[in-house]
Amino acid sequence: MHALHAMTDDLFAPGVVQLVDDAEGGIRYWPAAIDPALARDWFDTLRAGAAWTHLQRPMYDRVVDVPRLLASYAVDDLPAELPLADLLAWVQARAPAPYSRIGLNLYRDGNDSVAMHGDKLHTLRAGHPITLVSLGAPRRMLIRARAGARGTLAVDLAPGSILSMSHASQSTHEHGIPKTRRPQGPRLSVVFRARA
Repeated sequence: MHALHAMTDDLFAPGVVQLVDDAEGGIRYWPAAIDPALARDWFDTLRAGAAWTHLQRPMYDRVVDVPRLLASYAVDDLPAELPLADLLAWVQARAPAPYSRIGLNLYRDGNDSVAMHGDKLHTLRAGHPITLVSLGAPRRMLIRARAGARGTLAVDLAPGSILSMSHASQSTHEHGIPKTRRPQGPRLSVVFRARA
């Protein structure tokens, strides 16, 4: 496994790190996109004010809890009291797309996670990226090629970072946030998608 540790205080850190290449831009990571104080403020506001839901999903012969809290908003109907329009502007400046939905995931501690997966392409507009902003505590994301023996890339998503994954990368790679036994503070992922 290859680990990428982003240092937000490194004056010589690149503006963008290319993690995976493809014809649509691949997977790109901006480790220090948003000012730390602003990122903390947005985390606090979203954690306190988003319409969080706790979902259950069928899995095989039983129903299981989704191991994180979720919220979702239409881009054309964003609540004024949440900083989602501001976050959208930051994302559009780096990975422009006709985003139509914003999904929020709250990982409360190291027990919350998301399994390795690729987003369902039939629900997304072709040619446009999925872009996420990380707020709160850093959390490790794994990115793994679906074919070949290239191993797994581990990216420590820093607070205030932006990661953008091309539509094409959802077919070639999968990604996830594994559980961890290490002490883990809460983390928010704000995900921008252009729905089909």
